[in-house]
Amino acid sequence: MTNKPVSIARRKEWRFELPLTAEVQGALPRGEKFQETAKIRNISSTGAYLYLRAGVIVGAKLTLAISLPAAVTEGNGVRLKINGLVVRMEKARKTSQKLGVAVRFNKEYRFVPAAKRT
Repeated sequence: MTNKPVSIARRKEWRFELPLTAEVQGALPRGEKFQETAKIRNISSTGAYLYLRAGVIVGAKLTLAISLPAAVTEGNGVRLKINGLVVRMEKARKTSQKLGVAVRFNKEYRFVPAAKRT
């Protein structure tokens, strides 16, 4: 019988891997504003992990407008708009120029209609 190490989950909330996209807005270290579309890797009630091209830093404030699936919004285009703070960064993968960014959400959020596509 071998003793295998036991991993302990440090997260307090469940993380869900959902195919969500978000419009992300924020400011770069020198104050330039940016906006880009990002894929969310996983999300919980307290934060999300996503990939960005923008060179944000830990402590940066971001606003995410997360497109919710039509299945949960009865076919209506709805986005969850929520602010957050970058709490962790990971280097870009060799195959991508994007950085892994962990965001901790603020408690305030609102639901807004999705932008109509023309």
